[in-house]
Amino acid sequence: MRRIVVMGVSGCGKSSVGEALSARLGIPYFDGDDLHTPQAVEKMRQGIPLTDEDRWPWLDQVAGVLQDKAPVIVGCSALKRTYRDRIRAGAGGPVTFVHLSGSRDLIASRMGERTGHYMPTSLLDSQFAALEAPGPDEAVTVDIAPDLPEIIEEILARLP
Repeated sequence: MRRIVVMGVSGCGKSSVGEALSARLGIPYFDGDDLHTPQAVEKMRQGIPLTDEDRWPWLDQVAGVLQDKAPVIVGCSALKRTYRDRIRAGAGGPVTFVHLSGSRDLIASRMGERTGHYMPTSLLDSQFAALEAPGPDEAVTVDIAPDLPEIIEEILARLP
């Protein structure tokens, strides 16, 4: 039962990559943004970074989707190792993390182009500050500079 978390800072392309992987693998994709509490969404909309306490219920929701809906792909920032550990603990089986990695400038430019998202570009620095980039023992890390089809091919070639 495949459980994949597409992770990274806001604006790195989790939704686009998750949806494209879903289409290629034939398994559903769930956007972790939809699992946040209304209070957390409002904080982010106001430009207030979430605390660990804000994130725990959300991470538990992500783990619940992985447990209940596998095979499945979920988009989730999973910025810290403790967050990834919590997701793994509640997922009901092995989880593969795919870390979408890119420069702050690239991601900021992409965030500036998107519409209809509650996460303001002003929170990007707090996302990078919180990020504990996973090592090769913990995730498949891919560069997001290439175009989407290239990113998907690289991920598919490297998935366990």
